[in-house]
Amino acid sequence: MDLDKLRALVELSRLGTMTAVAQATGFGTSAVSQQLAALERQAGVALLEASGRRVRLTPAGRRLAAHGRDILAAVTAAEVDLAAKDEPHGLVRVAGYTTSLRRHLLPTLDALARAHPLVRLELHESEPVEVDALFDADLIDVAFVYDYTLVPRAWRHVPTLLSSTAMVLAAPPGSVLPDRIRTPADLDVLRDTDWIGNSRDTGDDELAARLCALAGWVPRVRHRADSLELVVDLVLAGEGVCVLPTDSPEARRVRIVPFDVARTERRMWSLVRAGTQAWPANAAVIDHVRAHVNRWAPIEP
Repeated sequence: MDLDKLRALVELSRLGTMTAVAQATGFGTSAVSQQLAALERQAGVALLEASGRRVRLTPAGRRLAAHGRDILAAVTAAEVDLAAKDEPHGLVRVAGYTTSLRRHLLPTLDALARAHPLVRLELHESEPVEVDALFDADLIDVAFVYDYTLVPRAWRHVPTLLSSTAMVLAAPPGSVLPDRIRTPADLDVLRDTDWIGNSRDTGDDELAARLCALAGWVPRVRHRADSLELVVDLVLAGEGVCVLPTDSPEARRVRIVPFDVARTERRMWSLVRAGTQAWPANAAVIDHVRAHVNRWAPIEP
């Protein structure tokens, strides 16, 4: 089977419309339609069926698209294997949330350059919800992302767990709170308190909602900020509470209250496209970040 035709079917299963496939592949809509018609002739079965003014995959089309994803990943792996030398080399385009880049990637740059002088980096600060679009546009090779044990994410690309860090409640010093949130009833003291969430990702909101749901109520998110420094400034100004990972230096500026009521941890992951896991330059960057993460000491909750 022609790989371009197979890729068009895989993209249609993912994106849903001919127009979206044309934009993703760079072919015109008419060319995409012709590719899919030719693939049907090669397969000898109907792969598409009309659905109003659009088309959708038949059961056979869905099965072939599932095979196609594995085939295209295997082809990518073969291309990478043939192109890569034993020595890690080339440009690695890295996306990551601010903490992963500032605290764990930037401190490794000197060691990475000494160990692998042929590797070059290009950085893109991004939240986890933004990295799929960057992968789809072929703008990045590696991403560092996070989720929470109470708010797990289904990653579309190949994940590797790098660390797991306890989350704590951040409150102003001197606030009237228990020393630990041991039971759902301990959360009731926060029922009328404002919360501070992330302005670019919903994970913090969902984490607060799931914690407070244990006590049967919904938190009120009043402020949103992307910068942890600004979030903690708002906490210190008495504008609300938030959740923070214990490996954040900002957690040292506020009163922290651990959660015993549920396992509440932030997990850091690396992501790569299927088929590129063995690319030496990707592996070198991830290995250096993993080593630094393992040396980073969170504060004791």
